Amino acid sequence: MKLKKKWKIKKKNLIIIIVGFLSLLSLSLSLFKILNWQKDNELTKKQINQINESSYIEEKETGEIIKQEKEIPESNPYWDFIKMNLIDVKIDELQKTNTDTIGWIRVKGTNINYPIVKTTNNTFYLTHSFDKSKNDAGWVFMDYRNNINLFDQNTILYAHGRFDQTMFGTLRNIFTNGWLNNQNNFVIQMSTTKENTLWQVFSAYKIPTTNDYIRINFKHIENYQTFLTTIKERSNYDFKTPVTNTDRILTLSTCYDDQEKVVVHAKLIKKETKEKA
Repeated sequence: MKLKKKWKIKKKNLIIIIVGFLSLLSLSLSLFKILNWQKDNELTKKQINQINESSYIEEKETGEIIKQEKEIPESNPYWDFIKMNLIDVKIDELQKTNTDTIGWIRVKGTNINYPIVKTTNNTFYLTHSFDKSKNDAGWVFMDYRNNINLFDQNTILYAHGRFDQTMFGTLRNIFTNGWLNNQNNFVIQMSTTKENTLWQVFSAYKIPTTNDYIRINFKHIENYQTFLTTIKERSNYDFKTPVTNTDRILTLSTCYDDQEKVVVHAKLIKKETKEKA
């Protein structure tokens, strides 16, 4: 009887020790993740500051306005957007730090104002910074399937939705931070090695993780139109911006949480071919 009682006490103590060990292990892992996250944040912000100090964004008044297949209402911000300046960034200077650099993106009303990189896959820049150093904050990168010299029907950019508001962190909050209340925000400026471009947002939504919006090109124009109709109707906000199968579009994709993505689509409305140096 005494042996049974002693065994029960030992068993109970063993369970307490195991539970305590697992709790301590879980706490240690959580602490490690927090410290690593903070370290990545600090390194990313340092990288951003270095880039901003060495980069010059020039405003360009010229540019070719893309022909619209559908009539645009006078109340649409399109008429203000096409008067906006393009941005021109010397990408070759940024390529001295990283040869993968192919452009620069700036999104109105957000913190998104970064160089864009592109490599041979869609995984490397999920865990590496602009200078290619290991960093789980990642960087803004273009889909490896896209052609950097000629915009595809759908050009796609990815980045993490960081809680410290870097990368696409401010993009993941557009449904809650008042971004949609100001139509002046609905424009994206981009400068690449070949062109300076202006894009008007026509759709934005939060969706369970899927890959149906990351198609690059379409063999049949009818399929492209179906795709455009689908992503436009999916929008959580009515931008009242028509889009047709003659349009080239830009897609921004980021994580909202482990199960959902935030996606923004914009169409090309103005461009300028860069002068050769």
